[in-house]
Amino acid sequence: MAANVRIAVQTADFDVAREYQWLRGSEVASNGVSACGENGAVVTFTGLVRELAEGGLVGMNLEHYPGMTERALTDIVRQAQQRWPLSRIAVIHRVGFLTLNEQIVFVGVASAHRKAAFAAAEFIMDYLKTRAPFWKKEHREDGAQWVAAKGSDAQAAEQWDNDNAAS
Repeated sequence: MAANVRIAVQTADFDVAREYQWLRGSEVASNGVSACGENGAVVTFTGLVRELAEGGLVGMNLEHYPGMTERALTDIVRQAQQRWPLSRIAVIHRVGFLTLNEQIVFVGVASAHRKAAFAAAEFIMDYLKTRAPFWKKEHREDGAQWVAAKGSDAQAAEQWDNDNAAS
């Protein structure tokens, strides 16, 4: 993957501010110029472990298929790069046991234009939710159960497929 892309599946938490600075291209070259001076927009999304209406959530175990997950994320990022002019992309997804309010996923996109950055971030999240092999098991005070995929996530990803077919 190119130097302008970061993809990670990890148990450790991530630093949103650090990722944002990288997306901005805030590192300065020896001539004093920002490495990504063409950026006009940075869009980020951070997903958190949240309580649903039922209450009693203790935590969530996130599992993945090592190797296959990273390949799926790489493919999703490549598709985003083919659709929009993007300068930098970061996708970080945590696995393992996470408790309420912990960070799960980070998607960040830098582009010259806001519309491309917003669309690409939304596309990456929609595809990540439906095409990357992650599984969630909620642990509640009264037991644990696997979380089924939501129909709304599939519909969101399908809309991108339809948009691509129309163009």
